[in-house]
Amino acid sequence: MKAKILYEKLEKDFIKLGLSDDWNLGEISEFVCDNFKRRSMGLICDFTEEIKEVYTAVFPSKLVMQKILDFNVKNAMLFVHHPMIWDIRKAPKVFQNMDKKQLQEFKKRKISVYNLHVPLDNYGEYSTSGNLAKKLNLEIIKSFVPYFGSLCGVIAKSKEKTIFEIKDKFEKILGHKAVLYNYGDKSIKNNKVAIIAGGGNDLEMLKEIMKEGINLFITGISVKNDHSKKAHEFAEKNKINVLGGTHYSTEKFACINICNYFKNFGLNASFIEDDPVFEDM
Repeated sequence: MKAKILYEKLEKDFIKLGLSDDWNLGEISEFVCDNFKRRSMGLICDFTEEIKEVYTAVFPSKLVMQKILDFNVKNAMLFVHHPMIWDIRKAPKVFQNMDKKQLQEFKKRKISVYNLHVPLDNYGEYSTSGNLAKKLNLEIIKSFVPYFGSLCGVIAKSKEKTIFEIKDKFEKILGHKAVLYNYGDKSIKNNKVAIIAGGGNDLEMLKEIMKEGINLFITGISVKNDHSKKAHEFAEKNKINVLGGTHYSTEKFACINICNYFKNFGLNASFIEDDPVFEDM
């Protein structure tokens, strides 16, 4: 498929009026398209005119990029949710740029890099929170929480009655342990939960959850630190239980599902697994 045609389709289907984002890829600016430098979304690295394979990932980590290089492919595209690599262990600089040597190899092998962060968080068929809710087999009631022009969270109905039942189910779909901050009643109030995949443990987002009368919040980054202290204090004061499952693991289902989008165009598409950062919880 002609790369230009695929980029145009992604632009039309995902990059809606009113969405914005903010990323600084200065250290690798020599590889970055001018359009991405202006708006922080869409095509990052324009390295090919023809796309035969698509690989999807949450972050363009060294592990992910090396796996693609090891496939020894050419004329391909890496689609990522984030244009940078997340690692809370390196705080305060929690996001790092892609590896320059790997990018040079991508350029040599004609492998482009494309990003949809806010556009993929925005509620829809391939959204991060929506796909997490679907994986948990929850009934989505509505989208909520404004984020860079998008609505990044969902309110969903649960068949499970207690926070511990949901935690067990959550751990099964993630494939690893989750962390529960038990700040409220063990019963799920009105059978409703709030979901914001990734980094949702934010004071303003918790205020929106409180307005909805919900006592279970499912997110990715839930660790209690200086950055999240006020959010945890608010959750505890308002008896909102917080269930965290890491940034990567809560957002990967969107990146798995979006393979179907590319397959609709007759392209081979596959998700590249990464390692969760358990310190997120």
